[in-house]
Amino acid sequence: MAVLDASTALVEGPWEHRMVAAGGARFHVAEAGEGPLVLLLHGFPQFWWTWRHVIPALASAGVRAVAMDLRGYGASDKPPRGYDPATLASDVVGVVRALGAADAVVVGNGLGGLLGWTAAVAYPKQVRGLVAIGAPHPLRFRAAVGRDPAQLAVSRHVLGFQLPLLPERRLVEDDAAYVGHLLRAWSAQPPADEVVETYRQAMRIAGVAHSSLEYSRWAVRSLVRPDGARYARGMRVPVKAPVLHLHGAEDHAVLSRTAAGSAAHVTGYYRWQLVPGAGHFVQEEAPEVVVREVLAFLGEQGLVA
Repeated sequence: MAVLDASTALVEGPWEHRMVAAGGARFHVAEAGEGPLVLLLHGFPQFWWTWRHVIPALASAGVRAVAMDLRGYGASDKPPRGYDPATLASDVVGVVRALGAADAVVVGNGLGGLLGWTAAVAYPKQVRGLVAIGAPHPLRFRAAVGRDPAQLAVSRHVLGFQLPLLPERRLVEDDAAYVGHLLRAWSAQPPADEVVETYRQAMRIAGVAHSSLEYSRWAVRSLVRPDGARYARGMRVPVKAPVLHLHGAEDHAVLSRTAAGSAAHVTGYYRWQLVPGAGHFVQEEAPEVVVREVLAFLGEQGLVA
């Protein structure tokens, strides 16, 4: 099986690709439009391309829509360290600054949403608003995994990721067939074969399989380490930025009841919406809903007319 290079992530479309430097690393972004900055963060096992339907729609509505590859993914750098939420949130804010903006509305799915929550707490001046999709507040998720057997059951893959080497091999073997399995299992509307193939290729980019697993490894191993305790303490600070929380009603990766309690961690504006017929990847399964709700949210905050 051939290992692919980072150019695999540079999918053509109505956007521009470029690299920006932040925190000692280089990050790939795809951007379109002018106006207030909306930074789009993907989750596992995807890359920036998950926002392909959202970018042009936001751009045409007067928004500067920028989707980044997170550390270790796509065409971004894949350093050996830095896969803890504090560093990753710093990456997000660093990219905002590198794009020449003072702040941004952060939109994140899954893992990207967790980083959005983290950045909103750690960098309140730079996160003007948060749209979390399929992403509970991190403390809410931690509590649910510990108390709800159903949430623990659908998160069991994370425990398997703790093994050395074998998970990396499983992610890329048979041309990354396991990526296709996850995409279909977590979606209410199974993605087309050509979509799955794009994600399978992106996982085969050199370094991505290992880097993507480091996120989950930190999450579990930090439970008994001082850095994990520090992160949990820090996340007790409530989010003051306005929050729009979207969740697929048929999300089989993060249960809706896990996410629904996140309002307890927000002191300002908070709006929850369950999206019928959608699973974990709402931006792909119901992109028109995401675009409509994000634009409404921006309008409520006075960012677009």
